[in-house]
Amino acid sequence: MSTPFNPLDHYNLARAVASQIEESELLPLDVAATYVRSNTFPGAGVYAIYYDGDFEPYSRLAAANADGPKYPIYVGQAIPEGGRMGLNDGGVETKALSKRLREHRTSIIQAENLDIAHFQMRWLIVEDIWITLGESAMIRRYRPVWNAVVDGFGNHNPGSKRVEGLRSQWDTIHPGRSWAHKFPARPSGADLLIAQDARQYLDTRLS
Repeated sequence: MSTPFNPLDHYNLARAVASQIEESELLPLDVAATYVRSNTFPGAGVYAIYYDGDFEPYSRLAAANADGPKYPIYVGQAIPEGGRMGLNDGGVETKALSKRLREHRTSIIQAENLDIAHFQMRWLIVEDIWITLGESAMIRRYRPVWNAVVDGFGNHNPGSKRVEGLRSQWDTIHPGRSWAHKFPARPSGADLLIAQDARQYLDTRLS
């Protein structure tokens, strides 16, 4: 006997948020970042970034997106200040999402082997309570390579804080981010191993 459909089930709620993101407007990341610099982009929410460039380890992903962005390279969230602690009441205007997208744009522009023209994105303004749920649903659905294998794209500039750990995998395979040098470099050849892992992951995931 089948289980009665429950629209408020965690899985169904997550799927609804993910589907809404996929139906939202698609824009080049550079255009979106320019757009959000204005004061017309309030809100927090979930976003997906897509890639169709010529960085060889991602060739399988680029081919899969050749007819239109379908598989994200990265999925992220932007939570309003206080949101992680349950302090935001949802009634305060926030620029959390626009700030996050500008940070990502800067990271990609500074990377020596990436071109901002090869990135597109979708986003969805979401009530605070559904943001983490929506991000988790998108990550589970697509397992984006920058979420699953090449970790570190979403890292923040540590500023004057104490630096701990090695340089991220993302900064190792995509050198150039202005503050990444604060972290000790990984052993020689690490970039080749990370590239190989990404290539094999995408070949398996998208075959």
